[in-house]
Amino acid sequence: MKFEALTIKDIAKALGLSTSTVSRALRDSYEISAETKKMVLDYAEKNNYHPNPIALSLKERRSRSIGVIVCEIANSYFSQTINGIESIAYNNGYNVIIAQSRESFDREVLNLQYLTSRSIDGLIISISTETTDFSFLKELHQKGMPIVFFDRIVSEIDTHKVIADNFKGAYEATVHLINSGYKRIATVSNPALLSITKERLAGYKAALQDHDIEFDDKLVKYCQHGGMIVSEVEKVVDELLNLKQKPDAVFALADKLTTNCLRIFKVKGIDVPGDMGLLGFSNTDLTELLDPPLSVIRQPAFEMGEIATTLLLQLIESKRPVTSFETRVLTTDLLIRNSTRQLNVLAGRR
Repeated sequence: MKFEALTIKDIAKALGLSTSTVSRALRDSYEISAETKKMVLDYAEKNNYHPNPIALSLKERRSRSIGVIVCEIANSYFSQTINGIESIAYNNGYNVIIAQSRESFDREVLNLQYLTSRSIDGLIISISTETTDFSFLKELHQKGMPIVFFDRIVSEIDTHKVIADNFKGAYEATVHLINSGYKRIATVSNPALLSITKERLAGYKAALQDHDIEFDDKLVKYCQHGGMIVSEVEKVVDELLNLKQKPDAVFALADKLTTNCLRIFKVKGIDVPGDMGLLGFSNTDLTELLDPPLSVIRQPAFEMGEIATTLLLQLIESKRPVTSFETRVLTTDLLIRNSTRQLNVLAGRR
């Protein structure tokens, strides 16, 4: 049986009124008597009447909904960001429609097409690892679609952006590994073209340079799907382990890369941190409960979602075209745990 929502016509028929009278009563029009208003409102409440959002959007030319596209909802960083997005959106009377790209450019475009066909008022997006063609996003932006980028941004589209201080986070993490005695520090990262990859690798390289450690490009490995495919991570880990001069630590530059590196090391019987130090970007709440507890760089994901939505609503609700945009950069936290225990301490316990 198909569900059919109660309409103004249904209320009018049940109460023996015209649809225009019911409509005016629901809008609290001065033209309708208090007695008729009460009768209509009581019936509407009793029968769970809600205005048709599609009809309202056509009338107001606004849907009061925003679209959100992330690579994977199950990723703890993105789920926390979505919580921040929803907290601001719902408090301001907006619904949130969430889609995931699964790191696929084609799927990202399909999501964009679907969301825009639903007349969303604005878009918050973190692009997929496969996305190198920004023409569809540029076209939407040029047509007036309010867009805010977060985390993985598109620099050539002039709009608001919200990011973490990736350079500083990676720099501090690499310095911590160096100070703990690690010298051959490898990185496992997202594709090279992503904004977050460029920023985090820049921080990593700067820390090596400041500590007179020569950069070795053989120690930098890229995963096209950002850790979503375990075999892809395993392949680059094997490449690192097969080097003549093996790394003594791995710095993973994304959430899924971090936890999958630990998984692979356990399968291969590699002790962390005895055989290999491990540190990575991760917002997973369980990293301190793993064996060993993981040293991580934690991003303010919830706050990033709040700020991105606040900026988007400013674009949506502005009475004039917005021509001045900002990039908000939020500080990360380095949480030091046992996966990067100092080498000299480990040597003393052997």
